[in-house]
Amino acid sequence: MAALAAVAVLTGGRVVLAVFRRAERSRAAELPHDPEAAEQTVAPLTRAAATLRGGEWIGMLERLAVFAAVLAGSPESLAVAMVLKGFARYPELKATSTGAAERFIIGTFVSVLFACACAGLAAWLIRLF
Repeated sequence: MAALAAVAVLTGGRVVLAVFRRAERSRAAELPHDPEAAEQTVAPLTRAAATLRGGEWIGMLERLAVFAAVLAGSPESLAVAMVLKGFARYPELKATSTGAAERFIIGTFVSVLFACACAGLAAWLIRLF
């Protein structure tokens, strides 16, 4: 169980970054082949990282909270963690017109789904043994 918690917390960020790269590539494929226009439009998720400071640490704490909430069978705790994160980030998201909101939503969904998957696997293994 501790190993799966570590996987959720420590490798979830890599999964989120991979999804960001894929999202930016798919956006680039939709644009006409103009490298200058593509650069201006493709990188908002990457540029938004400067606006949403502390994202790596917040993501790790988020995945730990989600993992624990799912394993404890406490959907209320999961909801509280998500609400707190949303309220904490709201001023930054409101103040920017860059891809910060998109990055926040994509990153949160991927992070939470990954932590839920790890916790689900841990719960299954606990029941198995």
